[in-house]
Amino acid sequence: MYRFKDYYHNQVQLSFEKNPFSSLPKHVWVVCRFQDKWLLTNHGDRGYEFPGGKVEENETADEAAIREVKEETGGIVSSLQYMGQYRVSGKEKTIIKNIYYAAVSELIHLDDYMETKGPVLLDELPDNIQQDRRFSFIMKDEVLQQSLKRIIGNIQD
Repeated sequence: MYRFKDYYHNQVQLSFEKNPFSSLPKHVWVVCRFQDKWLLTNHGDRGYEFPGGKVEENETADEAAIREVKEETGGIVSSLQYMGQYRVSGKEKTIIKNIYYAAVSELIHLDDYMETKGPVLLDELPDNIQQDRRFSFIMKDEVLQQSLKRIIGNIQD
C-alpha cells in the first residue's frame, strides 16, 4: 500500500491488490498503448491525461474503462488488464478509482470526443511530467509513477 499527497494535497492510498477499497468503484483511469506509443487524451480544461471517468449506472468498471477509452480517444480496446485501485480523500468527498492497462488495436475518428479534444500519441512520457504544464494534475502524482513501473516491467518481459 502506498500513501502520499496528490497535486492538490489530498490524501491518496494506492494498492495493486484486487478491490482493496471498493468492489464497486465509481471511477476508472486507463493507461493506454497504441502501436508502441502512449495513448492519452487532451482534456479541454486539464490538459493531457490518460482516459478515464465515471462508471455509469448498470455498467461495470471494466465496461466503463473500455467506453471511456473509446469516447475520449476513439480507441478500440483489444485487451484490458486490471492493475489496482486508489482512493483520494478530499475535503468534500472521497473518490475511488480502478486503474487499468489497455492495449488499443485501432483508433477511429469520432465527431465528438466528449469533454476532450481527442487522442494524443506520445513515444515517451516526459521525465519532468510534474512540471510540464501540458499535462493534467492527474498525471503528476505517484499513481502514474507506480503504475508505469509495473507496466514498463511487463512490456519489457
